[in-house]
Amino acid sequence: MAVRDFSPTAAPVYRPIRRVAMLVVHSNPLAEPGEGDAGGMTVYVRQMAYSLVQRGIEVDIFTRRDSAGTPSEVTLRPGVRVIQVEAGSPDLSKERIPAFLPEFSARLLSLVEESGLDYDVVHSHYWLSGKVAAIASARWRVPFVHTFHTLGREKNRAKRPGDLMEPELRLDGEARVIADACAIVASTVEERKALIELYSAHPERIHLIPPGVDHATFRPGDREAAKESLSLSGKRVMLFVGRLQPLKGADIAISALGHLVEWGRLKADEAELLIVGGSSGASGAGEAERLAQQAAELGLSDMVRFIAAQPHHHLPGFYQAADVCLVPSYTESFGLVALEAQACGVPVVGSAVGGLKAIVRHGQTGFLVAPGASESFAERAWMVLSDSRLSGSMGRIAVCSSGDFAWDRSAGELHDLYTAGSRSDDCSPSSMWSGKKPFGSRTIVLRRS
Repeated sequence: MAVRDFSPTAAPVYRPIRRVAMLVVHSNPLAEPGEGDAGGMTVYVRQMAYSLVQRGIEVDIFTRRDSAGTPSEVTLRPGVRVIQVEAGSPDLSKERIPAFLPEFSARLLSLVEESGLDYDVVHSHYWLSGKVAAIASARWRVPFVHTFHTLGREKNRAKRPGDLMEPELRLDGEARVIADACAIVASTVEERKALIELYSAHPERIHLIPPGVDHATFRPGDREAAKESLSLSGKRVMLFVGRLQPLKGADIAISALGHLVEWGRLKADEAELLIVGGSSGASGAGEAERLAQQAAELGLSDMVRFIAAQPHHHLPGFYQAADVCLVPSYTESFGLVALEAQACGVPVVGSAVGGLKAIVRHGQTGFLVAPGASESFAERAWMVLSDSRLSGSMGRIAVCSSGDFAWDRSAGELHDLYTAGSRSDDCSPSSMWSGKKPFGSRTIVLRRS
């Protein structure tokens, strides 16, 4: 393999996209979604990498070693590797990682250059990774694409009383990444709008590429058989899937169940709420205990079952057992849980925020309500639980609607973006402002049938 000339005066060489370096500093792709910092971003990175491989692109995912026992290199599938980079102690919290980004960057550059690795594009995920990608992009003289997944200013705008504010360090870091990146990938129109309104991002540098869903894994199944496998036969099942942190709103799901019991619509022996996921980050410390206490205070301990974060391929069994899926997040850049539930034919009652407004078709595949409105969640959930014709119709439309989202389509649009960038001789921020758009002016739109 030819080794790229890394000297500062080397002229850039452009060629077909063969290999991509994905940077995911703080959320190890080997962890299961719903556990620790792993969530929708983990699913996104894995699935997008798998789909890019189908297009002949090799993907190396670089992440910070967060466990002493993790192998230095793991092949997830042929063509997709996860490579651990040492930076700080393995047990660092996400909040402490920024101080170790220089170490991560130095070790990454050293590892790549000493190994003779050669990349055509750097694609970073979350602002911490974007800080590193800016350095790698300049050193390797290749384009730099970034996906935020969540935005600090958006989270602060949606924060609840008592929640911790996202620090200025993050907000400033996100602004710097926006200034440095050659292109920004947004999952929804709402995220694009937030980037422009809250960060003054240049509209032409934002490309809308929605995530997908693995339809071979997430599909309708025998609901009664799925309930039986979870010892739920004969019960109405409400489902919450996600990390346990205040912004995800699991407490709203519990309150909604409490309202239905208080109103006499559900009895203790005929319904159950499953909460699948684990605590995450500083904001999630003690969240599982708080939720259990809430259920106890409402007299719902026998109706609320807490289930640890599950391997992603096990989740279809929970979706298929559910009569309704609740997604009561206060902010949601996309809302992968809602999409997975709908692919399994489950109506969704979700907050009218972020990407959920693009996924849930109000009145057709489920309902959208104001975030935090537990009584509204209860009312809408009951409409689904009490009307088999409505729930059946919503489930069928949900499956059809989910067909708009596929990883192969998303990877194809991302590949087009990479290819456009590889034809440019300048991906500096100034080139965009001067009209030299390194990734072209085409905006990929969220398609709807």
